[in-house]
Amino acid sequence: MPRRPLLLTLTLLLGAALPAVTHAQETPPATPPTESQPAESPAPEAPPSETAEPEETAPAEPGAETSSLELVRRGDDGQERRIRIVRTGTSDETGIFTICSPQDDEPEGSPNVAVFSESGPGGVQITIDQNVIRVPLALVTQRPAAEGEGSDGRVEASAGTARFLDEAPQGKTDRLSRCAVEAAPKPAPDTVLVTQGRTELKGQKLVYDETDGIARIDGPITFTRPGDDGPLTGQSERIEVEVDTEKTVLIGAVVLNSPGGRVSRAARVEYDDEANLARLIGTAEQPAESTLRGDVLRAGELLYDLERNEVVARAPEGGTITGEFQDGEPTNPAPRTP
Repeated sequence: MPRRPLLLTLTLLLGAALPAVTHAQETPPATPPTESQPAESPAPEAPPSETAEPEETAPAEPGAETSSLELVRRGDDGQERRIRIVRTGTSDETGIFTICSPQDDEPEGSPNVAVFSESGPGGVQITIDQNVIRVPLALVTQRPAAEGEGSDGRVEASAGTARFLDEAPQGKTDRLSRCAVEAAPKPAPDTVLVTQGRTELKGQKLVYDETDGIARIDGPITFTRPGDDGPLTGQSERIEVEVDTEKTVLIGAVVLNSPGGRVSRAARVEYDDEANLARLIGTAEQPAESTLRGDVLRAGELLYDLERNEVVARAPEGGTITGEFQDGEPTNPAPRTP
């Protein structure tokens, strides 16, 4: 019997108030702009559909509307935040969607396991906060929900394929095998595609788990953001999307390269494309640093205006801001409290 898809809508905003600044490093007049290429638009969202409680494994009906599922997370602040998973294709030739329910001999309250695969250009689309993520394969484990409520769970997504089997393999006891479904994850660089506004990021595997509400995307991470003077590019070791705090954070040896020659580095960067802001957060071992034509600005925290290509610095409590500038001696200005 065909499975009727579940629905999710999600719009979360990431906001951060700008603190008072103690030192600014501005960009010299920009060179004449060059024509830039617009970022690829994310795949269109699926139309709303009704919700059905799965009972057994069943493929999406050929030609049916896009299949989707939602996870609902309730934070300590009492707010609900939702994660949406969508298979954008409908052809049996490009992928599958199925929900494998608990078997008769499993304990009451065992979770459902959903499989999404799609080799078409839209892929499987996962929406978390401001981020729209495209992958070929996603496995979703969702615990049972109370009547009339949604529930949280776990998502594992990467490159890979899935297919229906003619019959359940003998001797295998895992849930998908017992449901005659085969899933083969194959994480590989640049196969998890993340779009946040104009910024496009690439990684190789995504794991979200309800235990801490964080979606982690393993790297190496590369990204690009188009601009009038050329793209802002960068890299990091991984990405973390904090669902409860609605933050997207680049973590580990983060480097941002602007077309005007600015190079900024930090251990962590809170990234908000909509606000045109990157908040560079340093550590004792690796302070936040931004360099432009020999001028260097270092602090516990730097606020980088992505649109203007300008950086302002904020010292942590008890900390300092330092700078090295070509037209003078190295400086160590005393910070002002905000």
